[in-house]
Amino acid sequence: MNVFSFLFMLLIASIAGAIGANLAGRRKLGCLTSIVLGYIGALIGTFSAEKLDLPFFLPIRFGSHYFPVIWAVLGSALFVAFLNLFSRPGK
Repeated sequence: MNVFSFLFMLLIASIAGAIGANLAGRRKLGCLTSIVLGYIGALIGTFSAEKLDLPFFLPIRFGSHYFPVIWAVLGSALFVAFLNLFSRPGK
């Protein structure tokens, strides 16, 4: 994977993490937090999709690597919703 593909994957992960966090009720997260949420969401979403025998929707290919955008958004929303259970209201 070249540098351009890696940076583009970081951009896609950041957008997916930000959308997932907004769906779960969190706003004003930083770029690094959105990237981490996007990757964690991709892991959670892909794992859930494989266990439920669901197809991959809208995967973006980077060389030989695939990034499942829809599952990253849904997985990051689930992860942020889970984290919201342990945070104080209004924060």
